[in-house]
Amino acid sequence: MTELPLEGLRIISLSQVYAGPYAGKLLADMGAEVIKIESAVRSGRGGRQPQPGAVYPDGQPGETPYNRSAYYNELNRNKYAVGLDLSGEQGREIFKKLVRISDVVLENFSPRVMANFGLDYPTLRQIKPEIIMVSISAYGQTGPYRDYVSFGRGIEAMSGLSQVTGYEDSQPLGPGIAYADATAGLHAAFATLVALRHRRRTGKGQHIDLSLRESLIPLLGEHLLDYSMNRRSPQRRGNRDSSATFQGCYRCRGDDAWIAIAICDDGEWRAFCSALGNPPWTTEERFATSSRRQQNQRDLERNIERWTTGHQPGEAMCILQQAGIRAGAVRSADELTRDPHLWERDFFEMVTHPEAGTHAHPGISWKLSRTPGRIRMPAPCFAEHNDYVFGELLGMSKEEMAKLAEKGVIATVPLR
Repeated sequence: MTELPLEGLRIISLSQVYAGPYAGKLLADMGAEVIKIESAVRSGRGGRQPQPGAVYPDGQPGETPYNRSAYYNELNRNKYAVGLDLSGEQGREIFKKLVRISDVVLENFSPRVMANFGLDYPTLRQIKPEIIMVSISAYGQTGPYRDYVSFGRGIEAMSGLSQVTGYEDSQPLGPGIAYADATAGLHAAFATLVALRHRRRTGKGQHIDLSLRESLIPLLGEHLLDYSMNRRSPQRRGNRDSSATFQGCYRCRGDDAWIAIAICDDGEWRAFCSALGNPPWTTEERFATSSRRQQNQRDLERNIERWTTGHQPGEAMCILQQAGIRAGAVRSADELTRDPHLWERDFFEMVTHPEAGTHAHPGISWKLSRTPGRIRMPAPCFAEHNDYVFGELLGMSKEEMAKLAEKGVIATVPLR
């Protein structure tokens, strides 16, 4: 069996920024034909245009930065791309023709947008009754917040995540990535698979109303339950964890070098002390029991760091892991791309993009024995597949496409 699990499935993607493109990427990785529709005017919203802190090959945007953005190229591999203006009737009619030959419509606009286009779910269902529409938005299609626009950072605050991820002596602090977007993208990909299974059994499509906020809140379930039962609000704990006797991130030898360590019971504590060579402080009364170690955690961490600063992160990790201790060196992106374990497992794949060059890309995030998947295509250049989608799939002639391009209905380059 060599086919990919979603081979033969066609998805029209109107997604932008992170959550929607991430969901589309996961489905494309499994073999779905994802056709990304982009506006010549709004292409920057999809991560193509230069942004503060944007990453480009060799640090240079080049003459076509919209085709060279690392952000865009990571989230949109294995996809096709066309330029189409949906603000006019001709563009919307072309979109409807694509709906007739597709299985899923994926979008992550605010709820009012698709209705304003005249392309909401009731309309699409009339065009193709079995269509599946996946709508990702900040707060969902209903409720008093439905028309508010937000991104991952805002949702992390509104969900309560930022309240619990800061350090104990500081203000709320969001995680290092747009966690809400990634979580919603995963939910959307899974919900799409469930909807496809349902359609296969019943012949019926459906509309998936997926909220970033509601996708993220279940990950904070224990805090919500604690408050509902005990009226106890969570406290910021930094790198610590309530399930561990002690857990932290400790400085090592080197520039900005760190290791994460977690000890969960007395047996692990004894193994940890032995791995460190049983220094005198490990026998002090204030560290004799689990409760006392927690009470004196700051002093304990200072002693641990005296040991970790004498070792490089990888060295300390090996010493502790060999003793059965949960320990992991904190790696930078550069170090990850050189990690022998990830390369041995074929996590990275070398991908050649016609304008961005050849680079190592994170590969498929799971290993399927019969349909392993791979990066089949680099992220598309803007409007790269106009001829394939409009010509081969929809049967337009080159003359017809040229006329539509003159009118701005079909786009070939971003306008800004």
